[in-house]
Amino acid sequence: MGTALSFLSLFLAIWLFPLGLLTTFFINLYKRRWKFSFKRLDDQFLSIATSIDASANVVCKDLFNLILIKKGGYEFGKRKETISSVLGKNQRDNTLTGIGKGVAFVLDKIDPDHCAKSIDSLV
Repeated sequence: MGTALSFLSLFLAIWLFPLGLLTTFFINLYKRRWKFSFKRLDDQFLSIATSIDASANVVCKDLFNLILIKKGGYEFGKRKETISSVLGKNQRDNTLTGIGKGVAFVLDKIDPDHCAKSIDSLV
């Protein structure tokens, strides 16, 4: 059941995500000013990025647990948690591998203290 639903959701995402984004863009463009349209679209892209991030945390959990954290570190794979949150917890606990530190470094360069700010204590 899970396999079939995974493939169905992936198929729908490939076809419907672009259509949904275009629809949002044109509706906002029609109803509102240009500047607001781009801001709203940017907010939607951030929501999409967070959703994909949480999905990647589950899909790549075994890979990430092998290469990004030391044994005994806080593990990847919780459904509603982002990769950045897991990296932040391991950064805080000093359980990142060299590769994990590199990934966290890049994220923190793009957005200062990104991993620490992304820690989700509810997960």
